[in-house]
Amino acid sequence: MIAHAGADSLLLVYCWPESRPWCNLTGMGQQRRRFLLESLAGLRRDLAELGQDLFIANGRPQQELPKLARAIGATRVGTSLTPGYYERRAREQVAAVLPVPLEVHDGNTLFAPGQLPFALADMPSQFTPFRDRLEGLAPAAPLEAPRHLPPPPRVDFPPLEAPACRRHTAFPVRGGTRAGHRRLRQWVHGEQGILRYKDTRNCLDGLAGSSSLSPWLALGSLSVREVAATVADFETTVTANESTRWLLYELLWREFFHCRALVDDVSLFRAAGTPGRVRRCTFEPRNFARWCQGDTNYPLVNALMHQLLATGWMSNRGRQIAASCLLNEYNIDWRFGAAFFEKHLLDYDVASNYGNWQYLAGVGADPRGGRHFDLQKQTEQHDPFHRFIKKWDGYRPYQPEYAVDAADWPL
Repeated sequence: MIAHAGADSLLLVYCWPESRPWCNLTGMGQQRRRFLLESLAGLRRDLAELGQDLFIANGRPQQELPKLARAIGATRVGTSLTPGYYERRAREQVAAVLPVPLEVHDGNTLFAPGQLPFALADMPSQFTPFRDRLEGLAPAAPLEAPRHLPPPPRVDFPPLEAPACRRHTAFPVRGGTRAGHRRLRQWVHGEQGILRYKDTRNCLDGLAGSSSLSPWLALGSLSVREVAATVADFETTVTANESTRWLLYELLWREFFHCRALVDDVSLFRAAGTPGRVRRCTFEPRNFARWCQGDTNYPLVNALMHQLLATGWMSNRGRQIAASCLLNEYNIDWRFGAAFFEKHLLDYDVASNYGNWQYLAGVGADPRGGRHFDLQKQTEQHDPFHRFIKKWDGYRPYQPEYAVDAADWPL
């Protein structure tokens, strides 16, 4: 918006995510859809105070943007840089059919492109050398919010649908920039949860130990630079400790996956990843369905999957545990798990989701070649009294791993 603030008129457009069949899944989970709709409604309220509105396009950007540009006589079209193979293809296809040039601006990243001490083509393949090369580099300053915007052209703005479900009481986060800023202020300066972050970040319940800022970061309702600046202000005016530094460490992980996704491109979706490591796996549809529904023989995994389906949220530790179960206990292609998380997570973004799944599967940035979590040990460490398991109905009737009878054998 800032790049086009000097225009005579400005049409702000959001293209609804395209639903592609992928790994036996399609569409968007109810809670993720609810959070996205709330975020768009919040953006519309914020824009109304600046004399603007938001046009919601339900078609593909390759079709909708050229049509809108011609209808209003646009002289410029701009978008932000987001990682992902399909996102890149969409930008290229839009640029090819637009009647005017397409300007691509910086995305929601911690550092400006010119700040990095290396070209993307020379991007380290693992996190530790990436972090080392950024040692001492200060994040870019947040952009100032515009105080006024040009008026929109005369078009009919489609109404926004109402969410089909309510926020779950176990993770009642509301979409939108105002809610994101409120959570950031509350967690950092209000309850000062950031001072205990390193010790509490593995808590399985949402809002109990994690910052829970990722849903707003994923949609751009919060700028990652705003988060870094808020932490820096807290360290200057209140105190700094290992936990405050750990949150910045986590933001670096997010930045690493963002940069890697730009480099890896379509390899982010390949079973063997960019390194080409072939991971032998199988696909047993019954086991995948049991994992998705939280009906396995592992109570903690069941509880985590029930939490995800009900709230759209799962802690970072929980995601690692659930992913390890699918990968190592059921030996299923990691992409099926990544697709299921994509469908349901409030904080889904392509770089972090697929990058983390590749990391755990040993086909991404993990130099150790994958992670296998001992589920019993994880239960003893993170839910020793089984309170979380009981809360989320993790105890399910035992089932044999395979169900085969004579009718399944070929004649």
